[in-house]
Amino acid sequence: MRRILPYIRRGCGSLAAYMVYNLLLAMFIFMLARFVFVAWNWHLFRETMSWADAWNIFRGGVRFDLSTLFYVNGLWIVLLLLPLQWKETRAYYLTLRIIFLVTNLAAFALNLFDSVYVTFTGRRTTGSFLAEFAHDSNGGSVVGQELLRSWPLVLLTIATGWFIWRVYFRPPIARKPFGWKYYISRLATLVLTVLIAIASIRGGFTRTTRPITLSNAYQYVHHPLDAAAVLNTPFSIIRTLGKPAFVAPKYMSPEEAESIYSYHHTPAAPADTIRRPNVVVLIVESFSRGYIGALNREINDSTFAGWTPRMDALIDRSKTYKHSYANGMKSIDGMPSVLSSIPMMIEPFFLTPASLNDLSSIAGYLGDLGYTSAFFHGAPNGSMGFEAYSNHCGFDRYVGLTEFCESPRHNGMDDFDGTWAIWDEPFLQFFAEELNEMPEPFVAGVFTASSHHPFKVPKEYAERFPEEGPHPLLKCIRYADHALGEFFETASKMPWYDNTLFVLTSDHSMVPVLTEYATDLERYAAPIVFFAPGDTTLRGMDYERIAQQIDILPTVLNYIGYDRPYVAFGQDLFNTAPEDTWAFSFYNELYQFTRDGMFLQFNNDEPHAFYYLPADPLLQTDLLPTLLAGKEVEFDGRTITPEMLARNVEFLKAFIQQYCTAMSTDDLMPRLK
Repeated sequence: MRRILPYIRRGCGSLAAYMVYNLLLAMFIFMLARFVFVAWNWHLFRETMSWADAWNIFRGGVRFDLSTLFYVNGLWIVLLLLPLQWKETRAYYLTLRIIFLVTNLAAFALNLFDSVYVTFTGRRTTGSFLAEFAHDSNGGSVVGQELLRSWPLVLLTIATGWFIWRVYFRPPIARKPFGWKYYISRLATLVLTVLIAIASIRGGFTRTTRPITLSNAYQYVHHPLDAAAVLNTPFSIIRTLGKPAFVAPKYMSPEEAESIYSYHHTPAAPADTIRRPNVVVLIVESFSRGYIGALNREINDSTFAGWTPRMDALIDRSKTYKHSYANGMKSIDGMPSVLSSIPMMIEPFFLTPASLNDLSSIAGYLGDLGYTSAFFHGAPNGSMGFEAYSNHCGFDRYVGLTEFCESPRHNGMDDFDGTWAIWDEPFLQFFAEELNEMPEPFVAGVFTASSHHPFKVPKEYAERFPEEGPHPLLKCIRYADHALGEFFETASKMPWYDNTLFVLTSDHSMVPVLTEYATDLERYAAPIVFFAPGDTTLRGMDYERIAQQIDILPTVLNYIGYDRPYVAFGQDLFNTAPEDTWAFSFYNELYQFTRDGMFLQFNNDEPHAFYYLPADPLLQTDLLPTLLAGKEVEFDGRTITPEMLARNVEFLKAFIQQYCTAMSTDDLMPRLK
């Protein structure tokens, strides 16, 4: 590699050329580490890995390596490019050489460490590693034994250190006099490099790009071990360092927690009762229950019309719930909750190490029954981590902006909203057409995008949906409602329509426009609607049961008669007694739980507040102090006792403990018997 530097020097003649050369050296070291990772564990990969899999691992790995490159070498880059005269000495550049060697060799060694450790964990080491082993007194001896057992990797690390030292190229020392070109060139190079570094660390510069995190590895692969090959260990540690880990609290024994609440389900339905309806799940951006007229007819003496006339008409022919909630407050919380029955707790599931756990979804489970599946999102492919998650949780394919633009029946980027995604109406029409091409039975999901900041509608609808109401989002809600209505109009003409179960919800709630939705609980208000054109038994408003997004998976599975074990944190709404239904949310460090008219807030291992909702929907009378004093409360004809508080606290503790146990032990798949 050193032989090419004279050509670089002659071609560029700048400090940037030497920097690029050394950064390419670091990238080569990272790629070598990935090759060693796969080769060392080939016995784990070889039965399933194809050339296509290997290519996906490589191209995904480059993306994560670029991010790590600037994390690891950030200090070296800044010190190299500082426009300061006094640093132009041999001692200074020797120090930079040592920094480069130490940081990149450490990154290489961490990757080789995981080449061994992945055998035990099935995933890359994360920032919680030290906490996991903080109390292990035999950690030193274990590491020592593994070093001896893995001596080829130790020798490779030493050899790589020698290679880096030898091949590293020290930039020439600038000579006096230092003119303005010296300062301008170095400052400009520093600024440009910082911008490139930001883009590399984030994974892109576009508005729809979130900083890439561990779960983005599933954009390139489907299996947990393949995701470990896409990632690299420094990135995994850096992106999770300092983030709260899922450490299961010890509120009670595991057996007691399991007896109170279990996320493992074993249906008893015989095989001959299994139906085969298609299943279509629509996740509508920001489509709060508080905007829907049909779900608020009791408000203001029935004068509240809402902003969703098309949805109101659909709800009148559907099974829906007066009290229904989202399990998170961000778009990235919606997919795990709706599709995999995994609520948001502490951190968005996408952003935690647990996102690498083996898991399934409505597509994965129905795939066991021969369903084909696809997930649709009109944003640029890969944005928001949705493509990665859909691949990870069992969908056969992902359909995004790229595939929409390839369709000759639509207008491509002319239908792009200029910010996030394809406008809802054309994308939902595309969605209906694509469903018509899928073999039955199928399960499909779609995530809309138009009811979002910056609160625009297509130009042709500007007069039809003008600014109205207390928030500019509401015109977008009206447009989204129109798009949904047009989708169902098109779908009703399709041959698969009558044999389909439609499930509609939102990803999360949005700004409340009614006082009733401004409480800690109702900020999570989201519609949950089940519509089956061919099943007249699914009709009517349920005023008694509490519904939440994580109930969708178990409800659908039990509706079709799924007779195999599955994992879900929610419950079957159709067959659970009203007093046993409940909802959970995590709001600003508060665990929130509602059941049988009670609303509990919990924090720091103890109850924070307790309300009786039927008589106090605005949460103005906290019953907790009275109940903790051992006294009963007569509230609107019902006696609230300390035992009621204790039962809710016990259930919530069991739920939290079971959830954290599942995340920390990779227990999100049915247990084999």
